[in-house]
Amino acid sequence: MGPTRFTVAYWCVLVAALLPYACAYLAKAGGLGKPRSQGGFDNRDPRGWLARQTDWRARANAAQANSFEALPLFIGAVIIAHQLGAPQTRIDILAVLFVTLRAIYIAMYVAGLPTVRSAVWAGGLLANLAILLSAVR
Repeated sequence: MGPTRFTVAYWCVLVAALLPYACAYLAKAGGLGKPRSQGGFDNRDPRGWLARQTDWRARANAAQANSFEALPLFIGAVIIAHQLGAPQTRIDILAVLFVTLRAIYIAMYVAGLPTVRSAVWAGGLLANLAILLSAVR
């Protein structure tokens, strides 16, 4: 076996794994540093505080949950494609496409654009399937 390297697709896995945390930060933004008595973020009950949020903060929290839900298929697809010897350039391009679509998805979710958000989500799912099936010959 030759030397191994951290591929672009593996870097995309790392970025995709960090996206839910960015959503969590976004959901809490504005509430950080404010006293709880004034509606500030409550670190004693973070899930309860997030559950009481509305509008864009609630949507950012929902985007966080969906980002965690999307991770297993993406991680599995990348690993399986690598293991089966799929063309590296194809895996890399599709992984970058997936991460880009996830970032757009989050933006559309927070902005409250459900139709566009759903279309972008479907594109991300198709990118995942393409990664997974990229080794099929």
